[in-house]
Amino acid sequence: MGSFAPGAAAQEFLLPQDLEKAQFFAVIHWIQAVTATLSIMGSSSIIGYTIFQNSARSPEVRPLVYLSLSDLFLGLCWLTGALLYSKDASHPTGEGSICYNLQATGQIFYVASFLYTVNYTWQLYMDLKGKFNQHLHSQMPQMLSYSNQLGRIAILFSSLIPILLMVPVLGLGNHFRCPQNFTAEHGCLLLHMENMLSTGSQHVTCTVLCLYSTGVFLISFMVSFLAILTLLIRARMLYKRFVNSMGYVGDQQWAMLKVVEQAVVLYPVVFFCCWGPAFILSIVKLARMENDSVYMALYVLEALTASSQGFLNCVVYGWTQHMFHCVKRKACRDVDTQTPLLRSQKRFYASTLPAHPQAVAKPTSPSTTSVL
Repeated sequence: MGSFAPGAAAQEFLLPQDLEKAQFFAVIHWIQAVTATLSIMGSSSIIGYTIFQNSARSPEVRPLVYLSLSDLFLGLCWLTGALLYSKDASHPTGEGSICYNLQATGQIFYVASFLYTVNYTWQLYMDLKGKFNQHLHSQMPQMLSYSNQLGRIAILFSSLIPILLMVPVLGLGNHFRCPQNFTAEHGCLLLHMENMLSTGSQHVTCTVLCLYSTGVFLISFMVSFLAILTLLIRARMLYKRFVNSMGYVGDQQWAMLKVVEQAVVLYPVVFFCCWGPAFILSIVKLARMENDSVYMALYVLEALTASSQGFLNCVVYGWTQHMFHCVKRKACRDVDTQTPLLRSQKRFYASTLPAHPQAVAKPTSPSTTSVL
């Protein structure tokens, strides 16, 4: 009997009866179809919004556009896998080959989404750092040019690295006919290469590719998660330093800071919630645990979360943009309702502050908050 794996084949999943097995994978099929559709809609909404705002090519938004593109293509792979689902027939040389290449293509896109998320977070940090240096030392032009060049290079590598990592799986796997070792009906459902590469394969290359693909997923997830968490924490600390260095802080700036602090928490939470179940399922598979209930729960969580990344990113981005617009509208209303006496009092209080550049309050730049 084969070992368990994320998205494992039906004959490898030890359920008491075939009917229960078919019903379970039917549920997984519908969950995957619905969440993949939502992800496609969410990522398409982000892309359409940035194009409508004419900001898709700006250095702050460009990583988000590439992240949304990877989420879009990943959602299409998940939806295609759900459409190819068949519980009654198996075609090891036909459908098996299609599912094998679909799995490998899906892994390219979700590894790319990991790297684009890191790149997006790094762009946020560099933007805040550049504005902080401009505030203290007036070094914004050099810092901005340097950040833009590094951002373009990072996007290039984020696009090439996943392809290079999966070339052995696509090339060697098809050359040694690894798809023919897979004869189950549910291989297209969950996008993990372990589905296609059974550890019971006759050719040792297929087993090596199975372990290699699992390692790529685990390592890329851990490195990306730690990098995202580190960069977001540093960005939050830098933003606090930026606000504190300006001396007087108004209600609008504190409201902006509160939104940034909440977004700093939401982005790593979304990332981990989307891929945490798949990561845990891979660890459980490597540990060779034999508990059907654990596998069933992790399979359901994986189907609910892994294909929802585009939708959840859209929710977070839409919420942050809505909050920023609310803060700006409130600030505009406050300015319009101020009397001349109040405005003169503000100028008087501002003139009594120490005459240092960093002590003069400046309005929050829209580009500082538009990257979230």
